[in-house]
Amino acid sequence: MSSLTRVPRSARKSAGDRRSEFEPRVLRAVEDLLAEGTPFTELAVQRIAAASGSARSTFYRYFPDKSSLLVRLGELATADLFAAAERWWSAERTERQAGVVDAAAAMIEGVRAHRYLLLALSEVAAYDREVGAYWRARVAAFTELVGARLAADRAAGRVAAQLDPRATAVILTSMVERTMAVACSADTDTGIEDGELAAALGRAIWLVVYGDAP
Repeated sequence: MSSLTRVPRSARKSAGDRRSEFEPRVLRAVEDLLAEGTPFTELAVQRIAAASGSARSTFYRYFPDKSSLLVRLGELATADLFAAAERWWSAERTERQAGVVDAAAAMIEGVRAHRYLLLALSEVAAYDREVGAYWRARVAAFTELVGARLAADRAAGRVAAQLDPRATAVILTSMVERTMAVACSADTDTGIEDGELAAALGRAIWLVVYGDAP
């Protein structure tokens, strides 16, 4: 006779289901702790686990160290903002300039929502090999996507023939990354509304790419 207290095998959650519930809790906990002013390097695992309502052993089951934690949280925090930009660069150009403004607005919203974690990611990437490799690879993949689209547009005659796809992709990616870092920093107040910033950034991107198109 089976135990009345035992959870049926069919009702048990898979490891993937448990992780999908655990990771967002940790993300919120880490961002709350960072918002309080605690540097990421000073966040103890025990404190993160307690803030997320988890056991220390559960934390280490999913994250062997804080570097792997920051990489995974960075993936979660940047998924939406990269997706917004990637959709615009992958789409057909029927929406004209309004499309890139919408993409910029979505990116700004994503950065605002996760600015403390993104600031920590940027700082730690400067000296942590694992975190730095992740962030450089993520930015490089996006830069490659932009470059491929620019090359296709040049081949189709949609941009100026003298436009260099690879160099322009690096310029655009760096421009956006730096703009987001300055405008959305926790310590900087530019006095610029997010809508104004999105409109100006979208226009700048559009003019760089299509300002001198045939």
